[in-house]
Amino acid sequence: MNLAVKDRPKGDTKLPQAIKKVGIIGAGQMGTGIAHVIALGGYDVALNDLKKQVVEESINTIEKFLSRQAEKGQIKEAEVGPTLKRITYAPDMEAFDDCDLVIEAATEEEALKRKIFTTLCPKLNDRAMLATNTSSISITRLASTTDRPEHFIGMHFMNPVPLMELVELIRGIATDDKTFTIARSFVESLHKTVAVSEDFPAFIVNRILLPMINEAVYTLYEGVGTVEAIDKAMRLGAHHPMGPLQLADFIGLDTCLSVMQVLYEGLSDSKYRPCPLLVKYVEAGWLGRKTQRGFYDYRGETPVPTR
Repeated sequence: MNLAVKDRPKGDTKLPQAIKKVGIIGAGQMGTGIAHVIALGGYDVALNDLKKQVVEESINTIEKFLSRQAEKGQIKEAEVGPTLKRITYAPDMEAFDDCDLVIEAATEEEALKRKIFTTLCPKLNDRAMLATNTSSISITRLASTTDRPEHFIGMHFMNPVPLMELVELIRGIATDDKTFTIARSFVESLHKTVAVSEDFPAFIVNRILLPMINEAVYTLYEGVGTVEAIDKAMRLGAHHPMGPLQLADFIGLDTCLSVMQVLYEGLSDSKYRPCPLLVKYVEAGWLGRKTQRGFYDYRGETPVPTR
């Protein structure tokens, strides 16, 4: 067992000589994508979730995506098998005891993430680094729940992870230089581009993106335009690859609401107030693609606007 927070020597700066094995907590959409790119990058991956079935489904998803990449010539066919063999099921936190880095990719709820880190830290070796894939929550606050805030960093991958080039790196107030340097080198070894953000609510991408989505929901809520008209306007008028309401469904309306709540509470500015219609959809359980209904209904052959 590692030293508790109060027992750890001050100035302890042990870090892994090199990252070889990475633990990932959460095998949902983000955890699956992160496991995919890290294993493809040549690292061993231990993937954990509450249910083994979720991890098995995650690995099946990775296999299908790798096969599509090979068919398109994006990777070599010979890379598929070895990549899958690098991913193993981690049944509990004890399975991370030999990991050099553990990335938390659980649901965007601060209380849940804090609970995970409190449970995880005693199971880690002293040299392990910690990262969170949070898209909005304070890195400094999350780090404060661990026994190694100096070795804790925000590592925000974009969704879908295998296709998106960017990773935001966010230092907490205690994150030391060596941790940042190792994290940056690790991310770049995955053929991702780094954008460094300060530890402010929602960082860079979501600080800009989510208020736009929230405003699109307000535009719908106030009757300025229909779902179809709003998305068409932004696709053709602003040349966005997909409309903001379609994008909200892809991200997950619960995640959109969580980020807006972090912005609203963290910056105390009324311009970040979540739209009541967004709140209502989440209360109804209409969370977008993952529940088959959001601003569009995905239960038929083609998506149909729900308003």
